[in-house]
Amino acid sequence: MAADQAQGGFPVDPIHQFQIQTLIPLDFGGIDASFTNSSLWMVITMFAVTAFTIFAMRGRAMVPGRMQSIVEMSYEFVANMVRENAGSDGQKFFPFIFTLFMFVLFANLFGMFPYAFTVMSHIIVTFALAMTVFIGVTLVGFAKNGLGFLKLFVPDGAPGALLPLVVLIEIISYLSRPISLSVRLFANLLAGHITLKIFAGFIITFVSTGSVLGIAGAILPMGMIVALTALEFLVAFLQAYVFTVLTCMYLSDALHPGH
Repeated sequence: MAADQAQGGFPVDPIHQFQIQTLIPLDFGGIDASFTNSSLWMVITMFAVTAFTIFAMRGRAMVPGRMQSIVEMSYEFVANMVRENAGSDGQKFFPFIFTLFMFVLFANLFGMFPYAFTVMSHIIVTFALAMTVFIGVTLVGFAKNGLGFLKLFVPDGAPGALLPLVVLIEIISYLSRPISLSVRLFANLLAGHITLKIFAGFIITFVSTGSVLGIAGAILPMGMIVALTALEFLVAFLQAYVFTVLTCMYLSDALHPGH
């Protein structure tokens, strides 16, 4: 698109939606700790998850209503995920994993609504979450197994001659986990939202011509937006699921390094 704004001043720059805006300037010893639009939507997400779970479960009815059913299904979904991927020992970490799943899911869903901010579209946010998981499971691994945790880097049955190379590859693979975990979430949301904005720009460009042909030409990108919006809602859930299930698998490695 040749211009950042179409007629009427509507921004069509696909990167504009990811711009960080300072809401409350804060400076601590030369460190910029300003409260931004990203910070605001993370706080909104946190309160939304808390309010949703507390409000839905306040009655604790034997025959659950719609909201209570959604929370109970979410609970069982994550509990089964932890049980299947981290084993029974991983259940003690269920509160953290459930919170992680709900936070990422709500943040992704909020990003689908107009005038909201897609928190997970910034790699600094996804990398911070990934590093929290990485450091956490590493500490758990050493706390539970001591130096036995290092067996994770020595696969069973590896040929002796190739063992140094295999160990090096395993270490590099382990250290790259926070990168792959964060980039996967960030890249999928970034690409999806940029694609939606580009097709929205096509619609504005066609309609702004004021001709019948231009209006007719807007039908195809409008249909694409509808299809992509449905897909992006699915991606919002899938990326929360993938992030959480990989966390469970990393936790399993920490709890059972010899398996």
